[in-house]
Formats: sequence, C-alpha cells, structure tokens
Amino acid sequence: MRDVLDTILEWYSAGRTFGLATVVSTFRSAPREPGASMAVSADGEVVGSVSGGCVEGAVYETARQVMESGRPVLERYGVSDDDAFAVGLTCGGVLHVFVEPVDRRTFPELAEVAAAVAGRRPVAVATVVTVPEAERGPGADGTSVAVGGRRVIWPDRASGTLGAGGLDVAVDDDARGMLAQGLTGERHYGRHGERRMDEVAVFVRSFAPPPRMLVFGAIDFAAAVARVGKFLGYHVTVCDARGVFATRKRFPDADEVVVRWPHQYLRETEVDGRTVICVLTHDPKFDVPLLEVALRTPAGYIGAMGSRRTHDDRMKRLREAGLTEGELGRLRSPIGLDIGARTPEETAVSIAAELTQSRWGGTGMPLSRTEGRIHGTARP
Repeated sequence: MRDVLDTILEWYSAGRTFGLATVVSTFRSAPREPGASMAVSADGEVVGSVSGGCVEGAVYETARQVMESGRPVLERYGVSDDDAFAVGLTCGGVLHVFVEPVDRRTFPELAEVAAAVAGRRPVAVATVVTVPEAERGPGADGTSVAVGGRRVIWPDRASGTLGAGGLDVAVDDDARGMLAQGLTGERHYGRHGERRMDEVAVFVRSFAPPPRMLVFGAIDFAAAVARVGKFLGYHVTVCDARGVFATRKRFPDADEVVVRWPHQYLRETEVDGRTVICVLTHDPKFDVPLLEVALRTPAGYIGAMGSRRTHDDRMKRLREAGLTEGELGRLRSPIGLDIGARTPEETAVSIAAELTQSRWGGTGMPLSRTEGRIHGTARP
C-alpha cells in the first residue's frame, strides 16, 4: 500500500470513498508479494497494481462492487491446467486479494498511518480477511469478529478492534514482532486469538522504515550503487572521510552523505538484520578497520570491492586483527555476482543481483537453464 498511499490519502482527505485491493497471500509463481495494493476511486481512477496486469480488470470490477455494497470480499485468482487464460493469472501462481471499501468511517486511522509512514515511524495495520460462516456475527460471549475488522498497531499503542479482546492481544504481539523484522503476511487464530487454531485469518501489513544501505567510499561506483539502492527501496547513506569527494552534488540519489572515518561512523550507527553494508574503498587504511566493525554487526549483507589480490590481502589483515573464520565467512568479497560487469552502472547491477539473491535464494543462473519455481521465499 505504500506506493498508492499519497493518492488514496488525497481521496480520503476529500471525503471520497474508494475501493482498496490488497494481495494478502500468494502461492507458487505469483507476480506480486503480499502487501501489493491497487486502489479504485468512485469515479474510476486507478493507482497501483496487484498482479502486474494479469487480473487488474477483474479486481477493478470487484472494487466497484464493494464500493456499492459496502461489504469487503476476499477473491482468489489462479489458473487451471485446462484453460490457463480463462482465469486471468497466466504465470502459474495463485493470488488471494482482499478488496474493501475505504472512507473516513471505515478507516478512521488512515491519516495517522500515512503520517507515520511519511515520518519513518513503524506502524502495522491488521485486518480480518476470513471468518468461517459458522463463526460470523456476534458470539455468545459478545465478541463480534467480522471480515473487514481492523486494528492499527504502533510499538507503544493500538487503535481499533478486530472484534475480540483476546484476538486483539494476540495480533498486537505478533504485529510488533513482524514490524521489528519488516514482515508482512497472514496470521491465523481462533476467535479469541488462540494460536493453535486457524478459523480467523488476519492480514498484517507492516510499514517498517525502509532498510538501510550504507555505502562506504565516495567513488563513481558508489554513486551507481546509491542509485540502484534507492531504486530497490533502501534508505541510502554514503560515507567517506574525504570531504572533497563526499558531497551532495556527487551523490544526489543518496538520502545522506556523511564525512567521517567509516569505521567510526559505523560504530555509532544502528545496524539490524536488514542493513546492507557495501565497502567500496578498496584501500586498507579505510576498509580493514571498517570491516572489523562491520563483520561484528548483525547486518544482513556485507560486501567489499576489490581484486582477488586485494581480497587475499584484506583477509590476511582481518585475521591478524583477530576476526574468526565464522565472522570472515559473512564477507562477500569480491562484491557482486559474476555477470562480467565493468562499468560503475554494471557493477551496481551485479551488486543488486547479489543482494536479491541473498534475500530470495536464487541460483544466479539464467532462468532459461533452471527448472521449478521462479519466485523464491524470503530468507530469515
């Protein structure tokens, strides 16, 4: 929903109702991940996508219908072996898309959610997407879990209800854990939040701050990596000790340009499992002290540029500095996948490819030479 948020906030602020379609679960080679959204205004304007074009027409019609009825629905889109084109999703995957009417009454916290996203403050939106027919309506105990029930969860508070206090508590706990990991997806519970049951499906959309990419070394390769990092959705920082090179003019795509000794900056910077560290200095006086710090952080990806000779010398120096083989084993050096890259832009693509592979686990081979699923599952 992040990519359509600005537009739907304009509709919302103007008091207009719109249909919001969100991918809540996928199977096999689905074209979009959970959380992908498409919105349709009352006058037919469309923003976003749930499938890259395969089923947008059907989703558009469903969005118009839910605006008229006021009732959310969960739709399934897939293929049949006999007639793959009949259903519309020709890639071989399956999408579950939740389509709901949204306005100030149905989603009173939307403006606050948008403000949190704009301010890079974590927030999650939990929505009930399925409830068994036998469980619908008020329960004997007064609970009222219904499709479309929504709760907004911040790290320190929550607003709204999913219809039962126990369910709210369970979802709050899970949503905060998902926020910490930047995860979006479905969770299943009993009517009162029982984790051993799966009658109620709740979709949790995490708006965690973008992961960080820390690029060290103010060179032309760093400028290209900063561009591709921004394109991939990272919050990009370029750092170098040489102020004459580390300038905003040379790195217009970076969110931050920092003039400091790299290892000193990294010691004082928050790093988590989603952080990417790219060491492009290939100068021992910069990169060895920096890698001593980097390889002892929880960063999810640490890569360093340099030739094979530079790599061997770097590893020798790091061993002499006391790093263990386990710590050294985390280093991706020389950085990037082997695609024959030469220019800064090609090298940035090589690094982006390795980042993607480290997240999803692909082989790095041409898809024309592989078999089985195309889309992988995110690694922890």
